[in-house]
Amino acid sequence: MEGAAQIALPVLGIAAAAALTFYAISFVEMREKSFRELEDSEDKESVGGFRSSASSRERRARRKAEKEARK
Repeated sequence: MEGAAQIALPVLGIAAAAALTFYAISFVEMREKSFRELEDSEDKESVGGFRSSASSRERRARRKAEKEARK
């Protein structure tokens, strides 16, 4: 029994280290991939600038113009 524990413990330690390394590398790769996809999507969306929606001033001015056009 004692001999099996002397062999099993280092084997389990090596397996745990391998699993930890695998997950750490996988998460790093997933993070890099998501950052690349985020940068690609930002490049596609914002050709001229970083803002994709109208600001509150622009919306307010548009509503005011529509309101005045109805009068």
